Amino acid sequence: MAKNHLFDAFTKEFLSKRQTHACTTSLKTETVNYLNELIDFLFPHFSKKVYFDTSDVIANIQILKRNLAELLKQLNGNTPANMDEIAGLFIKKIPEIHSMLWKDAEAIHSGDPASESIDEVILAYPGFMAIVIYRISHELYLLKVPIIPRIMSEHAHQITGIDIHPGADIGSPFFIDHGTGIVIGETTIIGKSVKIYQGVTLGALSVDKSLAQIKRHPTIEDDVIIYSQAVILGGNTTIGKNSVIGGNSWITQSIPPNSVVYNKSEVRIKTNKEFEEPINFII
Repeated sequence: MAKNHLFDAFTKEFLSKRQTHACTTSLKTETVNYLNELIDFLFPHFSKKVYFDTSDVIANIQILKRNLAELLKQLNGNTPANMDEIAGLFIKKIPEIHSMLWKDAEAIHSGDPASESIDEVILAYPGFMAIVIYRISHELYLLKVPIIPRIMSEHAHQITGIDIHPGADIGSPFFIDHGTGIVIGETTIIGKSVKIYQGVTLGALSVDKSLAQIKRHPTIEDDVIIYSQAVILGGNTTIGKNSVIGGNSWITQSIPPNSVVYNKSEVRIKTNKEFEEPINFII
């Protein structure tokens, strides 16, 4: 068979990429599987497993630790040298994650008139599920685990429509209502008892790569409510404690505590003397 020079350059680049980016083919699937395993453990709503005593719980925690170490191995060239230590440190965070998530669920239930029970929140609220996955991925992010926290956060984005970077620092309790279209950037800081509605963006004023290591996203202090479609941008922007941000607000500067920010709508009554052709308003 004659040598096909057409593919010479391609095959060299192809093989180089395959060696340099040698994540296993199942990394994404196994990450989501491990995430689901954690959620099943944290909440009886998603698992048929019955725990009869303390030893059963401890045994399952040890399995979770082992399975995380195995997942880290699939990073291949990116596998941390101290993966067993990382797995142990993460597992020690499980009681704190569990406690925060139940506080989150209770806050959503008590703050939403449509919620009939905490069980309904856990099983049916996309905002709560996004928070669950965030709190798990955030602890892995803090342990400097590569790739896996982002796979988790993008899985949450896919199933809930809510995009929370695992690097964000979010206090508990935290309340996401409806949630679709929410974006929370990597260096965002959110205090306790904050409530956010659908379409809110907590973003950066600039996406220049040179700014990767500095705070680019806003700080939201305790007891703030941010209504739908509000956009708050910038690493130096702070929304003071106990403030209310109205829907469709655009904020790029700090707001003092106890403030109310809103867009004023103007209603004009059409009269025969002041009438403009409808064509003027058609784009």
